[in-house]
Amino acid sequence: MATRLERDPLGELQVPADAYYGVQTQRAVENFPISGLKAPAPLVTATVLIKQACARANASFERLDPAVAGAIVQAADEILAGKLRDQFIVDVYQAGAGTSHNMNTNEVLANRAAELLGEAKGTYKRVHPNDHVNMGQSTNDVFPTATRLSILLVLPDLLASANALAGALDAKAKEFARVLKTGRTHLQDAVPLTLGQGFSGYAANVRHATEELNHASSCLHELNLGATAVGTGLNAGDDVTQESITNLVRATGLALKPARNRFRVTQSMGDVLTFSGGLRRLAVEVDKVASDLRLLSSGPRAGIAEIQLPAVQPGSSIMPGKVNPTQCEALTMIAVQVMANDVAVGFGGASGYLEMNVYKPLMIFNITHSITIMTDGCTNFRKFLVEGTKPNLKKINEYVERSLMLVTALAPVIGYDKASKIAHYAMDNDLTLKVAALKLGFVTEEEFDRVVDPAKMVKPYVAAAK
Repeated sequence: MATRLERDPLGELQVPADAYYGVQTQRAVENFPISGLKAPAPLVTATVLIKQACARANASFERLDPAVAGAIVQAADEILAGKLRDQFIVDVYQAGAGTSHNMNTNEVLANRAAELLGEAKGTYKRVHPNDHVNMGQSTNDVFPTATRLSILLVLPDLLASANALAGALDAKAKEFARVLKTGRTHLQDAVPLTLGQGFSGYAANVRHATEELNHASSCLHELNLGATAVGTGLNAGDDVTQESITNLVRATGLALKPARNRFRVTQSMGDVLTFSGGLRRLAVEVDKVASDLRLLSSGPRAGIAEIQLPAVQPGSSIMPGKVNPTQCEALTMIAVQVMANDVAVGFGGASGYLEMNVYKPLMIFNITHSITIMTDGCTNFRKFLVEGTKPNLKKINEYVERSLMLVTALAPVIGYDKASKIAHYAMDNDLTLKVAALKLGFVTEEEFDRVVDPAKMVKPYVAAAK
């Protein structure tokens, strides 16, 4: 492979001749041959947007040659359009500040900008990665800003996916509004509810978690851009900082603003940790929905079998005709991964010290991974499972007719102890509640029929004595 010789403060190193990255990126690749995982695409986009915004701001205050700034802006536009993405090659597990990622971005932009100005890659005379692309910046303000921005850029897709899932669950709640079924607590029979009421709870929980996640993202609009190394703003300047953030607002349409306290945002990743907690909450809620639907569909002849899930693929390589709740299984695996990612984010957030946190690359990788899989998981679960779910009315009605917990409605009329005796007598003798109650002589047939009415029991209802 043809190479070119580049130099950095540590010495000389060979870099692939056609590479747009440079010596510091090459050194990072050699130092961190770990996972093969590269910077998440949203993080690359966010970092390039920051570099572009800063180049424009520095030029507007005559700190940067307009021709150089223009070339950096054009190079950034090319990357934002999808070009040169293969040049971002540093492993996720790198120096904790994200310096290698920052320099990877600086070098790619510098070399492409230089090329646009007629200079060969790797010379850095006309456009320098540190002096020009990184002007007035530090990794310690660029990377936290890119972390927040990358989350905000992809969040709308997740919110839309989760809200669409909640909407599909709501639609099923209305469709199943009159389907009376047996409730269950502790996996044992309980008083009745409608299938629609159960689905309405699922919808409300997913929607509430989505709203909370959106609320958790609000603190991410505060940026420490301009804080530079430790929060003081050395080599930046408030004028350029404000203009850079204004440029980011124009480019993204987001309500971004300078941090009220740049030291807070430079030192701590607490805001990102809060957002990760919101992701965990959403994961818990969708896991509950998927797990419940998996239980309710168990069977078809030896399980609960109250609902029928769409058959989307054969379920066994050996048992003909078997169909499994594959979408439930996929979503619960996604939920487990999101919760596990949150654990890593939590440890990372707790492990910063002094003026900055050195777990930032780990944290943003896990969060963007969680957002991606949760977005796709909610969409697939809605399309391939929820929208096609149907009730098994025969099995549902059978369970309601034989439910022992309907006796709960009798308790205000005959007392808890007598109602309990009816339930146990029915269970021990394999009788219906009605037959057991009449045999024990605790109620008349007319009174039983008046009080023990499942349709009445799915609303606030207290039976009165005759």
